[in-house]
Amino acid sequence: MIPVSVLDLSVVTTGTKPAAALRNSIDLARHVDRLGYFRYWLAEHHNLASVASSAPDLMIGQIAAVTSHIRVGSGGVMLPNHAPLMVAERFKMLEALFPGRIDLGLGRAPGTDGATAHALRSRLDRREGDDFLERLHELTLWETRDFPPNHPYNKVVAMPDDVPLPPIWLLGSSDYSSELAAQVGMGFAFAHHFATYDAVAALTNYHHHFKPSGWRSAPHGILAVAAIAAETDAEAERLASSMELNRLRRDRGQYSPLPSVEEALAYPYTDTERAAVERNRSRLFAGTPATIMATLQPMIAACQADELMIITAVYDHEARKKSYSLLAEAFGLGRKEAA
Repeated sequence: MIPVSVLDLSVVTTGTKPAAALRNSIDLARHVDRLGYFRYWLAEHHNLASVASSAPDLMIGQIAAVTSHIRVGSGGVMLPNHAPLMVAERFKMLEALFPGRIDLGLGRAPGTDGATAHALRSRLDRREGDDFLERLHELTLWETRDFPPNHPYNKVVAMPDDVPLPPIWLLGSSDYSSELAAQVGMGFAFAHHFATYDAVAALTNYHHHFKPSGWRSAPHGILAVAAIAAETDAEAERLASSMELNRLRRDRGQYSPLPSVEEALAYPYTDTERAAVERNRSRLFAGTPATIMATLQPMIAACQADELMIITAVYDHEARKKSYSLLAEAFGLGRKEAA
């Protein structure tokens, strides 16, 4: 079996305020660490009422401190929002404190709306447009120290300087990121849970064009999917109703907290809305572990995925923990039983 990991947005619900959502993330991380999951990644989003995770580096430190085995990382740091030196220093610090357990996942998008993106960057610089490649190159230079002669940054050192940057992963939902990750020889994680681009095409393209580098000698592609497991298909579908309504609202630009199952089931869907929900269901695996495995395993094989990463967004925190427990058993994950 391939490694199985967790992606967490610290989802805010109508019954769980943001501070409680962050504490739930720490509780879930402890839970999946005991179950044998391989990684636990935290997202970066801003000005979204549905997501409490705005500073993944802070959460990484908190979670690594209360877990023992699981790798902890960013899924991801939105590089346009940050000075590359700051990212290098913070993740070197995390690597120094938790050696061999930290991942640095990077995203191209700001993870928010235009006004908030401007507020995040307005005091940093005045550059316009997509400067992700420039920022990525600068970030790697803080590690390789290959700045051109007489460059002013030659006298600047990213501290602590006695530890390396953690492994770098590029996140994406299109062919652009898969091609870039392959070209620079880094790990790649594909966001099937919200992508419109084909996951099979993205991941197989990444494997086919991968060029070994100083960052990674062989390709490693992660398939990130949304999944909800329960004891019965009917219960999983019931839990999924919250995510279905939330996705419908997000597609309209309404980033409200995750609704309860009761609110979702009572929502008066129009025929057009039901058709939209049905289309979105191709991005969500819900059912018993056997039901999920029957549809998910062929996709894993077709994508040539080296690892699976699961995001489970349900209203009830205990139901979310139960879902990860059921999937851990289905995938035959190790370590001792979680309480």
